Amino acid sequence: MNKRVQLNRVYFETRRYGKYLRVSCIDPQSGQESYSTGPVKMGEEALKRAAKQKLEYILTRKLNKT
Repeated sequence: MNKRVQLNRVYFETRRYGKYLRVSCIDPQSGQESYSTGPVKMGEEALKRAAKQKLEYILTRKLNKT
């Protein structure tokens, strides 16, 4: 049975590089992290959401691999 990981607590780090924003999303339990990069116009919240979804996807793949 495939289980899907849903994270309740994550840490975000945001950095601006000119016209672009890079958001890091870190799971405090596993130490796994993911990144999302996009134009500043896209908005910080949208990039945070994308980074968190990507991290959940990565952790789900690891969980279902075993």
